[in-house]
Amino acid sequence: MIPSEEPTLVVLGAAGDLTARLLLPGLAELVNRRHLPMRLVGSDRADWDDDQWRNRVRQAFAGEADRSPDAETIIRTARYVQADVTAAQDLDRLLGTCPPGPVVLYFALPPAIAEQACRALTGVDLPAGTRLVLEKPFGSDAASADALNEILTRLVPEDQVHRVDHYLGLSTVLNIFGLRYTNRMLESVLNSNHVSGVDILLEESLALEGRAGYYDSAGALVDMLQSHALHVLSLVAMEPPSTLDARDVRDGASAVLRATRVWGADPVRSSRRARYTAATVGERSVPSYADEEGVDPDRRTETFAEVIVEVNTWRWAGVPFRLRTGKALRALDKRVVITFKEPNWVPEGLLGYERSDRLHIGLDPEVLRLDFNVNGLADPRTVERVAMHTQLEPGDLPAYGQVLAGVLAADPTLSVRGDQAVRTWQIMEPVLRAWRADAVPLLEYEAGGDGPPPLQVR
Repeated sequence: MIPSEEPTLVVLGAAGDLTARLLLPGLAELVNRRHLPMRLVGSDRADWDDDQWRNRVRQAFAGEADRSPDAETIIRTARYVQADVTAAQDLDRLLGTCPPGPVVLYFALPPAIAEQACRALTGVDLPAGTRLVLEKPFGSDAASADALNEILTRLVPEDQVHRVDHYLGLSTVLNIFGLRYTNRMLESVLNSNHVSGVDILLEESLALEGRAGYYDSAGALVDMLQSHALHVLSLVAMEPPSTLDARDVRDGASAVLRATRVWGADPVRSSRRARYTAATVGERSVPSYADEEGVDPDRRTETFAEVIVEVNTWRWAGVPFRLRTGKALRALDKRVVITFKEPNWVPEGLLGYERSDRLHIGLDPEVLRLDFNVNGLADPRTVERVAMHTQLEPGDLPAYGQVLAGVLAADPTLSVRGDQAVRTWQIMEPVLRAWRADAVPLLEYEAGGDGPPPLQVR
């Protein structure tokens, strides 16, 4: 439910790429699909006026053939306030221009600037009910994430802090929960007695795409595994919550992360890194990562990362969870793959058995597939591989539309809680230390391929 008073969404970094490319288009679809009266304020250092900001907003809504009355009102009344968001006096002046009602501060800013803005806010009296929305990465390690948490909780209560992860859209979460908790035949076998391994794959065919400024200092592990992959893991491996309320869901996810660590406490044997070399992805020619514009080859930044972790709970003890991501690979492949153990016994005379059952939960695209074995048509004594699949409900909104829907409704269910943000860094810090010490070699893989072969830990 949207609060009774119209919220004011204040976009810090209004002139930036994130706002134009993702945030405003997501807002456009949200407003045009749902009745959502609100006010919109943009702020940045750029010397813009209201008309320039309204033009940017109008362009984001241009793809919507039938704009709602709410959308027209938002465009017409949108305002722009030039400000240095790292200066307390400018932030105080900015908030002073907002009408009465809930204020949502969206930090569409580089992480370092967002942190400076949060520090500046400690010198400002925030309106009651203010919500703070931050993009990942949250901090640069566990200590900095913990320090930032301390600043944020001095500003507002924890449930008014939204650390957004657009991989965890509401439709994705509900698809995972619906599959697990409403199907006894599946939930009863999702444990170490029946599962041999879980793969969380976040693979992309896109290369660097002009993101060197951020990516070359972050790398694949921080960009994808430390945040997105671990949060997907927490939903897949959590115990059934009593309700879908924010506290129950986030308590369950947090318990999983507390039980998660690098497989065998050995970050060298349980991790792999690599970066792509020049080749073609589909019909696109891709230069080697080291030759991409803005990249410093001496940083040895990885574009592929794989880490195997364990979840030491009664349900999952002994099951390896493989987290794998890479850029410039053959195809987009974002899914969870649950591989079941082999049968205890295959009768003699039943021929052709090669692989155990696998359940695929698609994240992008959202598809469910079950691979299993049946008797062959030509010879009933020969086993053949078949698949059943169905399209999952992707929701009526894009990722950022779902993020904004939760934020504007004051619903923190899909937001990363402060302790979770710290814990994901703690899980990955042993791997980062090993990589920085060159204890794990930096491999290479051709763009457009499948990347390095999967690590084996058994």
